[in-house]
Amino acid sequence: QDLAESASGDDGLLDAYSGAVIGALERVSPAVAFIEVVHPARAAPARKSGAAPGARPVRGSGSGFLFTPDGYLLTNSHVVHGSSEVTVRLNDDTRFSADLVGNDPDSDLAVLRIGSPGALPYVEFGDSAGLRVGQVAIAIGNPLGYSKTVTTGVISALGRTLRATSGRLMHDVIQTDAALNPGNSGGPLVDSKGRVIGVNTAMIPQAQAICFATGIDTAKWVIGQLFAHGRVRRAYIGVSGATVPIATRVVRHFGGRSATAVHVLDLVPGSPAAAAGVETGDRMIALD
Repeated sequence: QDLAESASGDDGLLDAYSGAVIGALERVSPAVAFIEVVHPARAAPARKSGAAPGARPVRGSGSGFLFTPDGYLLTNSHVVHGSSEVTVRLNDDTRFSADLVGNDPDSDLAVLRIGSPGALPYVEFGDSAGLRVGQVAIAIGNPLGYSKTVTTGVISALGRTLRATSGRLMHDVIQTDAALNPGNSGGPLVDSKGRVIGVNTAMIPQAQAICFATGIDTAKWVIGQLFAHGRVRRAYIGVSGATVPIATRVVRHFGGRSATAVHVLDLVPGSPAAAAGVETGDRMIALD
């Protein structure tokens, strides 16, 4: 009897989990898109026969999702960056030509726009600041060309940093074990209620179940910047530096609160730091 009750309880938990995942997919899947891109033609290598190399367009694919009913989509910058043609295929297999509204390689995010005669299905944004390690995470996308693929897992860690293709560090990155593969890039990472909490962006090929998504709070800010300015404007002071320790006697003498400083290694000409009188070799202990 105890075994029967235990099995019945397990079935109930499984049904509840399955129901949550299925419910989330029903809300989000109609807004998830398959993105096909064409990059400008590149010269092919010469053949051994001596024939002249030809120029061949390079094709790629990824994922994205609609976040407004009038056709705005969010995806990864590396999916569409440098492309000459972008085609969006929705969940019902309808195809649209897409325009690039804005691109931010530093956060690996881009916004596209498609035209449609009617209102389109769209996702609901969640809040990545309120996430907790261990909660359910669902990834939807088109890995390796297999459209409408779903993987599930949990949030493995929060607050990760990841280096974008531009070289800048991305913050507010979510680590998950929901499996991602090439083609998942740009697809949504959603919670059990179907709210988008991140934009799937990367994986570590040599590892198992270590995947990353840009937090949706970052995406909201980037979208706002792209809509307002057509690009993302970030504050900077224009220095290259390294963290170095400050001698204890110096900290005590000046009543400092920190035992470290930023040693200025290089200055960007004409930058705010240069205009303020900062020089190479200075040690900065605070910003005013």
